[in-house]
Amino acid sequence: MSFWEYVRNRQELLWFETYQHASMVLQCLVLATAIGLIIAIITYRSKTASAVATGIASVLFTIPSFALFGLLIPVFGLGVTPSVIALVLYSLLPIVRNAVVGMSNVDPSLVDAARGMGMSRLRVLFKIELPLAWPVILTGIRVSAQLVMGVAAIAAYVSGPGLGDQIFSGLARLGGANAVNSALAGTVGIIILALIFDGFFVLIGRFTTSRGIRG
Repeated sequence: MSFWEYVRNRQELLWFETYQHASMVLQCLVLATAIGLIIAIITYRSKTASAVATGIASVLFTIPSFALFGLLIPVFGLGVTPSVIALVLYSLLPIVRNAVVGMSNVDPSLVDAARGMGMSRLRVLFKIELPLAWPVILTGIRVSAQLVMGVAAIAAYVSGPGLGDQIFSGLARLGGANAVNSALAGTVGIIILALIFDGFFVLIGRFTTSRGIRG
């Protein structure tokens, strides 16, 4: 059976697993972005605190993916929960680091001017600092999206959803019928999703960043 015949015969399953993969990655990115921004907002004014936050995220990032999934199994079992936790942890470093850098590099004179106009610290954060830091933050989210898109395939190791099941199934049957087709279908699907996600974030950047900041 050729690759295209394999895809046609299993298109419903492949579409479903593609949807699962994209949905899991998107939800994990949203959760990681919320957590990462909160961490960055709390720590960016202090070099020590931001260094500690970035350091912890870096340590989590260096844990091998199979090892992390394996460590989560005794606590959370198999399925969606350990998959989501692992993907969120892997997503944090680029988001936290870029958010801290972006907000730390906002021109202090702009912040002082806003404060001089009577704006509260919270209003300065949401009206001045976060909008100016947004392009850098979005770059971190894009990096996390590409990273997590690939790591999400390993979620199949803990019975997580997504295209990783096609890859693991193919590799487990290597030498058997349609083994290569199965692994290739999962791999190609993930590459296509990664390109779609990246294009999506490029569009978000264009629509949410003012021309002055882009220029």
